[in-house]
Parts: sequence; C-alpha cells; structure tokens
Amino acid sequence: GNAVSLNEAKAGRRYVVRDILTGDEETNSFLRSLGLFVGEKITVISHLWGGPIVCVRGTRYNLDKNLAAEIIL
Repeated sequence: GNAVSLNEAKAGRRYVVRDILTGDEETNSFLRSLGLFVGEKITVISHLWGGPIVCVRGTRYNLDKNLAAEIIL
C-alpha cells in the first residue's frame, strides 16, 4: 500500500514502520527504546486529540502527533 504517516494510519490495523524522519538522534534513540524502528510491526489502537495510541511488542504508547507525523508506515 501507499506510505502514510502514523497520524493518517487507520485504527485497528497493523503496519510496518517504513521510515522515521525526525532527523534528531535523541528522538530516534527514544523511539528505539520503545521498540519503534524501521521494519518493526506496530498496531494502531486509536487516535486521540494529542496523537495516536499504538501497540509495539505488546506495550501501548500514546505518541505526540508532531512525532507521529514523522513516523512513516
């Protein structure tokens, strides 16, 4: 399928992280610590006003929508 940002992803679907565009090593390191890196499968649980809730390796995270915009699925 077409690449979408995490903000555009449909709730209830599983995706593979294709790219992370933060360009910031500290942010990338933080994402890696959550298990969010290129090639990882994630499930989008829902979208809240502040950003999406995702499940990565059995753990749920609520991500900031500005950060989610830089995660490409």
